[in-house]
Amino acid sequence: MKNPRDILIKPVVTEKSTRLLADNKYTFIVDLKANKTEIKQAVEDIFKVKVEKVNTMRVKGKLKRVRQFIGRTPERKKAIVTLREGDKIEIFEGL
Repeated sequence: MKNPRDILIKPVVTEKSTRLLADNKYTFIVDLKANKTEIKQAVEDIFKVKVEKVNTMRVKGKLKRVRQFIGRTPERKKAIVTLREGDKIEIFEGL
C-alpha cells in the first residue's frame, strides 16, 4: 500500500475550486497512477474526515515553445473530493 502523502501531491487553489468549497468539495492534484479508492483512503487518513464521493480527471500537458524549441508541460491528475455534510478540511478555511 502506498503512503497517503505520496498520493495527494498538493491542493488546487483557483477561482473554480474556491467556489466548490461552498458545496463541500475540495480539489487536489494527485498521483497519476492513483485510483479513486486510494484517493478516498488518503484523504480520510490525512485529514480525519469522511469522503462521500471522488471525481477524477486527467489534464494533458500543453505544448510550450521557446524560440525554436518545442516542449510540453507535465500531464497531471486532479481529484474533486466531496466530503460528508459537516466535515471540513482546515487548510482551505483561510481562503
